[in-house]
Amino acid sequence: MGKTYCKNKVFGHPCFGDEAHFKYGRIHLPVAPRCNIKCNYCVRRHDCANENRPGVTTKIISPMEALVKVKEAIEQEPRIKVAAVAGPGDPLSNEATFETLDLVNKEFPNLRKCLSTNGLLLSDRLEDIISCGVSTLTITINAVDPSIGKEIYSYVIYKDELYKGEEAAEILINNQLLGLKEASEAGIAVKVNTVLIPSINKNHVIEIAKEVQKRGAYIMNVMPLIPMGKFSDLSAPTVEELEEAQKNCEKFVKQFHNCRQCRADAVGVPGEEQKRVCLL
Repeated sequence: MGKTYCKNKVFGHPCFGDEAHFKYGRIHLPVAPRCNIKCNYCVRRHDCANENRPGVTTKIISPMEALVKVKEAIEQEPRIKVAAVAGPGDPLSNEATFETLDLVNKEFPNLRKCLSTNGLLLSDRLEDIISCGVSTLTITINAVDPSIGKEIYSYVIYKDELYKGEEAAEILINNQLLGLKEASEAGIAVKVNTVLIPSINKNHVIEIAKEVQKRGAYIMNVMPLIPMGKFSDLSAPTVEELEEAQKNCEKFVKQFHNCRQCRADAVGVPGEEQKRVCLL
């Protein structure tokens, strides 16, 4: 996909450009509670208002409730240019994702439609994604080597089968890379999120950058581990480690530097928001 074409796709998207991050808004619609993999750093909460991180929402809403929220959000904040589904589970594991985006696309054709996924079902659901008007999406890819991936994921559920260990990681990685290639070739601008886990993938992120660049990733976002779940005892990367990883990866694919690691129900201009820490 050409650079000019891709820039048109992402114009006004605050999660795809450092300048847009401070000028435009987005609304995340928490309609997708189910997930098909288990990341060892993930703790999902559907009733929490006190912290700001992926996998968290105050409540799950229906597609029709989501449409109402989009209308209200745009009235209150006209700078909102993007409507997205980012969880709290994996959007592609929830039919409500497609119903929601289709409703929003019909009612607000000028809003950019976006979603964030682990990529396991990306190739399988690509036609449905396109039919909903999605022009940008994010895939979280934390490894391209199954021997590393097995340390990050407890299990993968694919086509009603449960997989663990290296086999699970291999299925996930193969599907992620295939989905990335196919989505990019279909004209969707793709961002790759990578969680930097110093004790596991610190020296591997550059290999991720190389592989996603080959398959058409528009931009990459290396973001710090938030130590939670099974990884609650691991250390988050230092500022220096994060900057070094971004600098090394930038040799292969453009880097996004202002990620807020948003909630699944985030609304507004991300560059104007403050981080919240859960005290529960």
